[in-house]
Amino acid sequence: MAFISILFCLALLVVLVTWAKVNPFLAFLIVSITAGLMLGIPVGKVSASVQKGLGDTLGSLAIIICLGAMLGKLIAVSGAAQKITESMVNAVGVKHIQWALVVTGFIVGIPLFYNIGFVLLVPFIFSIVYKYKQPAVYIGLPMLAALSVTHGFLPPHPSPTALVVMFHANMGLTLFYGLIVAIPAIVLAGPVFAQTLKKIPSNPLKAFVADELPADKLPGGFNSFFTALLPVILLMLTSLLPLIIPVKGLLQKGLSFIGDPVIVMIISLITATFTLGVCQRKKMSELAIVYADAIKDIALILLIIGGSGAFKQVLTDSGVTTQIANQLQTVSLSPLILGWLIAAIIRICIGSATVAGLTAASIVSGLVLQGHVNPNLMVLAIGAGSLACSHVNDGGFWMFKEYFNLSIKDTFRSWSVMESIVAVVGLCGVLILNIFVK
Repeated sequence: MAFISILFCLALLVVLVTWAKVNPFLAFLIVSITAGLMLGIPVGKVSASVQKGLGDTLGSLAIIICLGAMLGKLIAVSGAAQKITESMVNAVGVKHIQWALVVTGFIVGIPLFYNIGFVLLVPFIFSIVYKYKQPAVYIGLPMLAALSVTHGFLPPHPSPTALVVMFHANMGLTLFYGLIVAIPAIVLAGPVFAQTLKKIPSNPLKAFVADELPADKLPGGFNSFFTALLPVILLMLTSLLPLIIPVKGLLQKGLSFIGDPVIVMIISLITATFTLGVCQRKKMSELAIVYADAIKDIALILLIIGGSGAFKQVLTDSGVTTQIANQLQTVSLSPLILGWLIAAIIRICIGSATVAGLTAASIVSGLVLQGHVNPNLMVLAIGAGSLACSHVNDGGFWMFKEYFNLSIKDTFRSWSVMESIVAVVGLCGVLILNIFVK
């Protein structure tokens, strides 16, 4: 009955957004309340559940997305994105720019959380799309596939890192096996699958693409790359330094503070304000307008992501994901396939890859700790399953749709299929590794 209720609510959400043309944020609120009532949450607590989900989601993302939008806007209007784009095209050519973006997405995706990487890299994608008249989804999706794979498979991202600890796995081996599985998943879900998406109509947000500037008005190449990649540099330094030298006491606290994603974005934006703003003879009043415009451009996206968080919270509070997962435990399958399947179904029901991974891990942890399966491979199997079939209850789905200005149908056809390919190829890679790894 609970599963039927979830299917009904998901169908209602799609109908409201596509057929009734209801604003997605309002549609999420309607569906979240409906789901809460249908799944047995007390009437007096439904509203509280919706508010908690919206607040928790925006609380962790609003600052990062807003600061990322400001940074992206400044990178665009200052000419830094144009300079970076021209440098990349000169290095590899327009024909191979997609592969250059994939490599960039993979490198950036290892230290960065998915949402930070998304808002930082989208301006580069759109610059290439508009300057060289390339299909937006064809150019952009492979880079985002690389980001998604690193988010689901590889430490130090939250879910795989937590799973390594829960299963007493080896962080280094998990990362090594994860890289082996990640490469074919990225290639097949990215550049190969994107070949079928060249004709998808897309008019991505022009907010992050400025008018082309003459060469003498552009910032220098080092300035452009350094400022745009400063968040990556800071996160990599704060993550890798403790692995190289002993870090204790005040230094440890300082690194922890600087390595916080919000602090990283604040430092990066302040730096960009000077390197791409003041030093390029822009007045602070001009920069204030740039930043205000950036917030206006992503305001609706924030609300939609918050709405998806409300829906996720209602499903979590109802206990429906635990019910479904417990029922799956009775299925006679390989532990790796079972872990993948539980994570995939929870992901489809609740939308959050992190929640799906952690919930699935708590259910199959007994099998892992009893030695029935390689713990490093189980981390990867669950990570792959947690990425399966992203759809309307996932904030990433709506970020991709709104930034690339796609229809619901084309978002399913591109984003949802890409995530599912990553999940399936990831599982296949894990099962092949399981033959050789004991």
